[in-house]
Amino acid sequence: MRPGTIRAWSWTHRWSSLVSTLFLLMLCLTGLPLIFSHELNEVLLDEPWSAAAPDGPPLSLDAVLATALDRAPGEVPAFMSFDEDRPVVNVTSRVPDAPAGQYTFQPIDRTSGDPAPPVAGHPLVEFLLQLHTDLFLGLGGMLFLGLMGLMLVVAVVSGVVLYAPFMRRLPFGTLRIEKAPRTRWLDWHNLLGIVTAAWVLVVGLTGVVNTLSVPILALWKAEALAGLTAATADAAPVPVAERASLDAAVARARQALPGMQLQFVAFPGTEYTTDHHYAVFFHGDTPLTTHLITPALIDVRTGDLAAVAPAPWYVKTLTLSQPLHFGDYGGMGLKIVWALLDLALIVILLSGLYLWLAKRGRR
Repeated sequence: MRPGTIRAWSWTHRWSSLVSTLFLLMLCLTGLPLIFSHELNEVLLDEPWSAAAPDGPPLSLDAVLATALDRAPGEVPAFMSFDEDRPVVNVTSRVPDAPAGQYTFQPIDRTSGDPAPPVAGHPLVEFLLQLHTDLFLGLGGMLFLGLMGLMLVVAVVSGVVLYAPFMRRLPFGTLRIEKAPRTRWLDWHNLLGIVTAAWVLVVGLTGVVNTLSVPILALWKAEALAGLTAATADAAPVPVAERASLDAAVARARQALPGMQLQFVAFPGTEYTTDHHYAVFFHGDTPLTTHLITPALIDVRTGDLAAVAPAPWYVKTLTLSQPLHFGDYGGMGLKIVWALLDLALIVILLSGLYLWLAKRGRR
């Protein structure tokens, strides 16, 4: 490699790293406990709860929905989701034409109709997640962190390109511990960087994809629901009292997507469906396919199947990126591996910052 080319790659590696180092350190430090978010919530939120009639027949979805709306008069349903490890249905409702984000959330015991305690993250875990996701700045913060993730990818690629010319006279993995501190840290920086390069690229790229979740879902809705929206553009919204049975709609959706697990229902007028359809979302039952969702669109007036909208490649990429980013698909063993690699990345970032400061001090 020519000296001028090496200098160009070195400049790229240096400044892509320095521009993003502080934010990447924040992401690493907040991401470390978030790898174990499920376990932390179980320890920090010790709130035992049992169903009122665990051996009794469950209430129908229509009955659960009616119970929730009775407790929130004047509101219309928005979403319905289902707890995985307890017989609880979560009903989200809102006042018609309410500002975005203003919802009433009601967990309901499906065995009795009684209110159930919500399954929420501990305030500390939720704080770390929000900081890690968008710096408390919403979409702008997400996109900014996505840019920092791209800087990380550039730094890794340029570092891999530079590894061969800088280490050509030394065996792989050499640590010159007898040398000066700066040389020792340089060897550790190079070794950890090349060993973890593939993992850092995976985490960096999945993090970038996750920051694009809002525009990705908006694009999916625009593409997947465009035909249905156009076909019903001139039709008046169907009042809640005149809608088809929710149980019948879910049953019809199950027929269209056999063998899949019910995840949640989006009601007409929300961002995941049209003004005239239930969107019944299902996912697979394996560690991989549980993150891949497919909605069946059910006509809200007749209860007939209107369409099945398989997720396009970019939505599948998003849904697979979210668990892969935190190692949340392979059990505790994989989480421990992710945590150790996260610690290694912290050392890489700190050693890179030290090497730059030491070089400036020497100059």
